[in-house]
Amino acid sequence: MTNSEQSGHSPAAISAPQRVLGWIDTNRSGIALATTVALASSFLAEHYGAPAMLFALLIGMAFNFMNDTPRAASGIAFCSRDLLRLGVALLGLRLTFADVSQLGITPIIGVAVMLVLTMIGGVIFARLFGRTTAFGLLTGGSVAICGASAAMAIAAVLPKKYLQEEDVLLTVVGVTAMSTIAMILYPMLFGWLGLADVESGYMIGATIHDVAQVVGAGYSVSDTAGDIATFTKLLRVALLPVVLLVVAVTFRKEAGGTAGLPWFVIAFIILMAVRNFVPLPEGLLNFINDASRFLLVVAISALGVKTSLKKLFAPGVKGLVLIAIDTLFLLVQAIIFAHIFLL
Repeated sequence: MTNSEQSGHSPAAISAPQRVLGWIDTNRSGIALATTVALASSFLAEHYGAPAMLFALLIGMAFNFMNDTPRAASGIAFCSRDLLRLGVALLGLRLTFADVSQLGITPIIGVAVMLVLTMIGGVIFARLFGRTTAFGLLTGGSVAICGASAAMAIAAVLPKKYLQEEDVLLTVVGVTAMSTIAMILYPMLFGWLGLADVESGYMIGATIHDVAQVVGAGYSVSDTAGDIATFTKLLRVALLPVVLLVVAVTFRKEAGGTAGLPWFVIAFIILMAVRNFVPLPEGLLNFINDASRFLLVVAISALGVKTSLKKLFAPGVKGLVLIAIDTLFLLVQAIIFAHIFLL
């Protein structure tokens, strides 16, 4: 008879608090680092007028060596993944139908059209580079939808015989590198083009790959740009199940996993509906908005800590050329679209 049986308690009842304490002990160092960077970034932003998100990314990158520390790595991953998704979900309470109506139906259709064209372009460019159609769908889809997450999802659907593990790794590294560069450069580019906050937010959401970088770039312009950028980005993410289905049918294979929407996208939609149909106290909305924004700064701080420029460019310049072309192709589409419909 075990000690737990003698005491009348099940092992699960005893281990649950221990698991919680173990989780806290495992993650606290990384969470503390990301939170400290976020607080410092917020302080600098208030006193020097620069975007907190940009400060968070740059300061976080200075602590990249901490990501190789076992006690910090787990907490950093939690902040950059789970806190980011929670912060994005809570943004649903910021967005009203009036905000969305500023875009109109044409830009929303534009998101879908640019997604399709980018995936087609990805295949064409891959073939020109002597690569397979599957690799073109992988790279084009990751650029068109949501970066590394889309790359992993599409790789799960594609038959293994068409892709090597190195192809997936290259795509994840390349699209992350391009997205990080875009987060820094695109806000300046769209400002130089004379776009207002709403238009800049739309362009950021329509062109940058990963959700984290979209949030960082959008809110580095303004709150309005950040809200619109997040909404536009989630439109692209919402199309991921459709893309997975098309890829699966194309290769006559079943999807290797669920093709449902990510939980934070569903939560964002639900909270947006609550915001527009349920009267909520202004104080509560302000508190949740502030909490959401700080969670995003913490997440961007953690993303900065995880960002190693050396590792991003480890595959070499040639390995990034194809993904860079896909990225530029999407950007050119968006600029042409903006010139015709937004300016």
